[in-house]
Amino acid sequence: MLKHFETLIRFYCFWLIFFFLDRLVFVLYYTQKFKGLALSEQIGPFYHGLRLDMSMAGYISILPLLFYILLWFVPTIPLKAIILRTYTYIFIVLFSMGSIANLFLYDEWGTKVNYRALEFALDSPGEALASSLSSPILLAGMLLLALIGGSIALSRTFISFSMPASNQTAWKKGLSAFGLLSILFLLMRGGWQLTPINQSMSYFSQKPVVNHASVNTFWNLMHDISKNINKQENPYRFLPENTAKELVKELYTVDGGSPTPVLTTTKPNVVLIIMESFTADLVKNLGGLNNTAPELEKLSKEGITFNHIYASGDRTDKGLIAILSGFPSQAIRSVIKEESKQEKLPALSQTLKNKGYATSFYYGGEIEFFGMKSFVLFHQYEQVTDKEAFQSEDMNSKWGAYDEKIYEKQLADLKNTKQPFFSTLLTLTNHEPFELPGKPKFAGNDVKDKFKSTAYYADSCLGAYIAQAKKQSWYKNTLFIVVADHGHRLPLDKYESWHPNRYRIPLLFFGDVLKPEAKGLVVNKYGGQTDIARTLFAQLQLDASPYAWSKDLLHSGSKDFGFYDWDNGFGVATPSQTISFDNVGKTISYQKDATKTEETKRLEKIGKAYLQEVYTSYLAF
Repeated sequence: MLKHFETLIRFYCFWLIFFFLDRLVFVLYYTQKFKGLALSEQIGPFYHGLRLDMSMAGYISILPLLFYILLWFVPTIPLKAIILRTYTYIFIVLFSMGSIANLFLYDEWGTKVNYRALEFALDSPGEALASSLSSPILLAGMLLLALIGGSIALSRTFISFSMPASNQTAWKKGLSAFGLLSILFLLMRGGWQLTPINQSMSYFSQKPVVNHASVNTFWNLMHDISKNINKQENPYRFLPENTAKELVKELYTVDGGSPTPVLTTTKPNVVLIIMESFTADLVKNLGGLNNTAPELEKLSKEGITFNHIYASGDRTDKGLIAILSGFPSQAIRSVIKEESKQEKLPALSQTLKNKGYATSFYYGGEIEFFGMKSFVLFHQYEQVTDKEAFQSEDMNSKWGAYDEKIYEKQLADLKNTKQPFFSTLLTLTNHEPFELPGKPKFAGNDVKDKFKSTAYYADSCLGAYIAQAKKQSWYKNTLFIVVADHGHRLPLDKYESWHPNRYRIPLLFFGDVLKPEAKGLVVNKYGGQTDIARTLFAQLQLDASPYAWSKDLLHSGSKDFGFYDWDNGFGVATPSQTISFDNVGKTISYQKDATKTEETKRLEKIGKAYLQEVYTSYLAF
């Protein structure tokens, strides 16, 4: 029987070695992120992640163990070694693919491979492929082949795929089987302790990247899938329900003051331009780079610049809902993908259509992407234009029509649209793989230069569009709103997923309908994409009560805060302090001023209440 134990132990230990290699590849690939850290933090993930490694190895070993136990009692089963070898190779290939995909996902999303990434890849494979094309594909392929080939070679020498025969009596076999299953169950559970093993048990550092390296990639994915399949449970239950409700209610309570009227009319045309990945780091007057968004900077001089605005989340699907429905990001979920829920949301288009506005939506890509089509149609966008309206020569290779073409199409249509109208335009050129129809502004093959070039192009298209719009009869009665769908790690490539600068974006109101005194105005109130709804409707004197998660940025009595989240945490930004909270490690991963401990605690509690109530609302739809 010892031979059987040795066979199983060798199989189990092989996976511990594989997980060591997975973690080693991650640490080596992100050497720059570990540079300057203490030696204990550089090697710590290999020790602190061992419990999750042992748990995941137990999950992988359960089927081989059951198969071995069956063989003890029915040794004549054919192709025994082939079955086990095939099982092992399948997992080697799948896990190797996950390991390499993890390297490039982490830079963009700040998380390891999870349910949302898997869902994105399965639901929108074309878009997922397009998003990956800015990654070093050749390096990825080489690493993948090396990991698969090396792991298969190691398995052949380390694992005995042939099961030794057993001459023991049936009751001894049964006792051994029970003992082995019990041991494996404990390994899977993580030990005898009251609470089963979880990701936070591998956390040990104040540096998020170190903790993320400690977490077993595949245990994390398995856990995330199981957590998300059970959608009716709120994973962000931090506080008693009444406490959370009161804290959120206070955030949206107006403390006296008054709104600031900035329009010359209460029924202007409204053109909403949502710019792909247009982070504040691109805009000089927001503290960003010089000469990457000159047109937007020019427009800001004749409009209202909102200086401290944060994207609700980190992807387009989350940004659209925050902008159009005033509903915050739900972190691990995306309400736009669930028709039964998104239909219960309000929308700017719906409100304005009911007030006599003609409505239209323009996007140069695939309108079915992430449930966008069902959302815009249900929420009373009368005219919907997507990539089907363009010729192949007008499109890039992956996403759809270049920005200049979608602007031209909207301009042509608006000439024949009855006023007042509400028209939404979503750009796409400033997206991986950062392709352009002409010569790039910034030379070089570096992804930072590519991003800056597509951003510069997107900005120039906006400038050319406004120049043409000014020649139209409807221009003088039109309010333009420009906002980004989300921020980006580029062009600086130095902010992790938890850093507030990753979420800071431009928001600009401009047009001839602005009062003279409003032109060039800079609003320093902190806010987010969700606040566009109530800010706009206050100016149009329309009922904004359906937009419970929105505040008027032009009201002196509204609260000064912005909220953002990502898969594993959230952030709260105010004039006095900004924090980010890691939900797995239950730690503060960023604070603007480390001396303001009481303010940090207050914002942490507010952020917990906010995310908890957002998810509770999402579940209630």
